[in-house]
Amino acid sequence: MAHSTQKPFPQVAARAIALSSALCCAALAHAQTGTDVTLYGLADAGITSTSGLRAGTVTQVASGIMEGSRWGMKGTEDLGGGYKAIFTLESRVELDTGANSNRPISGSQLSDRFSKATLLGLPSDAALGLLAGTVQGTVSALDAKLADEFGVNVGKYGNRAFDRQAFVGLITPVGAVLAGRMYTPAFETNSMFDIMETQSGLSAGQIVAFPAVLEIRKSNALQYRFAKDGISGSVMYALGDNGEAANDSSQTVGFNASYKTETFAVGLGYNAAKNELGQDSLKTTVLGASMNFGADKLSAMAIKISDDNPSGLSVISPLLQAAPYNAPAAFAGLMQSAFINAFKQDGTLLHIGYRHVTGPHTVSVAYTTYDDRRPANADVSSYGAAYTYAMSKRTDLNAVLVHYDNKNGAQVAPGGNGYIGGVTSSAGTDSNAIQLGIRHRF
Repeated sequence: MAHSTQKPFPQVAARAIALSSALCCAALAHAQTGTDVTLYGLADAGITSTSGLRAGTVTQVASGIMEGSRWGMKGTEDLGGGYKAIFTLESRVELDTGANSNRPISGSQLSDRFSKATLLGLPSDAALGLLAGTVQGTVSALDAKLADEFGVNVGKYGNRAFDRQAFVGLITPVGAVLAGRMYTPAFETNSMFDIMETQSGLSAGQIVAFPAVLEIRKSNALQYRFAKDGISGSVMYALGDNGEAANDSSQTVGFNASYKTETFAVGLGYNAAKNELGQDSLKTTVLGASMNFGADKLSAMAIKISDDNPSGLSVISPLLQAAPYNAPAAFAGLMQSAFINAFKQDGTLLHIGYRHVTGPHTVSVAYTTYDDRRPANADVSSYGAAYTYAMSKRTDLNAVLVHYDNKNGAQVAPGGNGYIGGVTSSAGTDSNAIQLGIRHRF
């Protein structure tokens, strides 16, 4: 082209950015008329040192020691007559990498009871008339796929922009109705009576992170919430979001109810799921109570877990029968049955904790134990202490020391609120963790 009337790119870009900014500001100003919109977040990171791993003791920078780092937007519009429109969009962020997903400290390693053919109860290669290494090789290939689900915001739904929360709702004089991605009722009860409020590797749920005994959040959910005179509760129904079966019939229902005064609280939470085939799957019942004594708090909780039809595993047989495996149907079905049996759950978790607050100092101690009634008998307990020093209302320093006692088939390593510790080097190997961090809220 002999001649061009186009302006140099920097000028065009500068004008475009200025125009876009002006339009965005005008739109935002219009959108905020009569509406309160808040940008908020939390930054939490520090140093962790975890023992008992395959690599020995691992020391690293971690995001989400006490609470998962996040940023979000929430808004409220007063519609009058006791009605309000609300929304929340909340995204995970990993301060150590800048990403919005992470892997366990132990990497993609799974517990022995999920990764060794003999512990899965599978026949030998010779018994099946197969070449040496075929059975264990197939198990390892399946483990590699299962490991894709082992972590925070990973797998088939990994890297969701608003993984933590995303919902819109209407508050009315008789309660609130919400739709989107939200915390489940049983998890909210767990958070209420965990003395750590799910913070750090000392929290109750850390010892049963995989397979999870409690669904934390559900997508495609509808929820009704109410609160009046110390009594509060919710009911949730979540449509299927497994996304792996041709006809996904998975769903979750749940409810919770609690009564709280200045000195006493008691609550019950329940989640019940169906897997992608519509079979009864993970059921979790949480019962808790707490007492406040001025600067002191005592809290106790029991969680009953059962799951006879684990979700997401019906794809194993079709997967193995397809290329590149091309396995016979009988062998593929045998593998699927072995993994389903391994991932079944039947157990009880008990938690008790104490917290003391004086000035800027908060000290918490807790003991949690899980009694696994399945053949693996993967019993595990945790105990330790956490200390928080509040430098201001928004910034604090934190230190956590926790020990995990693994029995029989258990091999759990401590994580934090924002990440999973993973598994120890072998079944029955214990683990200790020291976690030091800083947390800032904005």
